[in-house]
Amino acid sequence: MPNIKSAIKRVKTNEARNAHNTTVKSSMRTAVKKVEAAIVSTDAAAANETFADAARQLDKAAAKGLIHKNAAARKKSRLMKKMNSLNA
Repeated sequence: MPNIKSAIKRVKTNEARNAHNTTVKSSMRTAVKKVEAAIVSTDAAAANETFADAARQLDKAAAKGLIHKNAAARKKSRLMKKMNSLNA
């Protein structure tokens, strides 16, 4: 445990940021899983709705630096590819 005041504050802020980042990443993963579940169930309408939310979550995570912007683009691209095969 740090003794210096600024180091104590840094530990607290790191814990708070870590908790927030964990929740954002978790909700992002859940949104992606919802899209994949809708695609597996061949429900095109639900897949389109959930994809919009998942894309938003991925973009926000990339903007905050939680995931790399190319990783977000790759995940969105793969989801869209699956959705296009569902619609075709």
